[in-house]
Amino acid sequence: MTSRVALNEVDGVEIISLADNTVDFLSTFEKKEVQQVREWIKNCMGEEWVKKHFRLPFAEHGFSMLIKVFSNDSSHSILFDTGVSREGVVTNVKGMGLNLGEVECIVLSHGHYDHFGGLVKVLKVVDKKNLPIIVHEDMFKIRGAVTPDGTVREYPKFPSENQVAPAKYVKTRQPYLLADDSILVTGEIPRKTDSEKGFPRQRVFSDGKWQPDPWVWDDRAIVINVKSKGLVIISGCAHAGIVNTVLYGQQITGVEQVYAVMGGFHLAGKDCEPRIGHTVKMLRKSNPKILVPMHCTGWKGKYAIFEAMPEAFVWNSVGNLYRL
Repeated sequence: MTSRVALNEVDGVEIISLADNTVDFLSTFEKKEVQQVREWIKNCMGEEWVKKHFRLPFAEHGFSMLIKVFSNDSSHSILFDTGVSREGVVTNVKGMGLNLGEVECIVLSHGHYDHFGGLVKVLKVVDKKNLPIIVHEDMFKIRGAVTPDGTVREYPKFPSENQVAPAKYVKTRQPYLLADDSILVTGEIPRKTDSEKGFPRQRVFSDGKWQPDPWVWDDRAIVINVKSKGLVIISGCAHAGIVNTVLYGQQITGVEQVYAVMGGFHLAGKDCEPRIGHTVKMLRKSNPKILVPMHCTGWKGKYAIFEAMPEAFVWNSVGNLYRL
């Protein structure tokens, strides 16, 4: 049994969506915790700067979040995943007037290309020697997915250590604390639910052949504990299952109260859509105040979550800013 992790509380957290499957610059928000980053930048830089320099971000089938925590008059910034394309995240960052130079660490949720595609370009922009990149050793496997005709579509390979130098990979399977112990990388997430079966179509090339590898053990999440509010849980794809992810976050921190759950919930596709009902039921039990299904959740999953928990639901757009 994994022992509890001493995760420090933070006074607040800011989360900016840098890559996701959708953009929506017209809809309004019902929650004070959510706004478009354009409005925030306008308050910081002035309307004239926005008119001259701000560029609306674009969407892609990928995921990336810029996360900044605040505590005791200090702050720490990390980047969680880097999208699917080489240039997407850095283009959106530049267009929105954001600064990746504050990033102290990059965390990769798992080794699928729609989460590491922009890594090499991002590292050039951050430009820090020995910048830690938190990974799991399984991310370096040769991976693919079986197609309906039985062939395997090989995925783009994970960047080698030479490709990311002078940054450094930090390989861990266990829970890992960052930012003065105020940000937790969960490590491997135990699979306890009956409905969350990983990614059945995944294959790994080993011993000269493609072999089933459904569990995606390298799938991890970020957990932050906001003072007087509870846990903020951010998943990249939740191949471990978003219910398993939330339960494990509660278990290893010893904190029951869940404030926000956001990220990819992987409820899209024939393999995953049958578990939408159970997932929604379990998310209602955890009773988050903010619920932001993104990326691979799929429209059916998002719609079911909205119907069940409209007061918590937020439709994400690239460029959304969450101030919790």
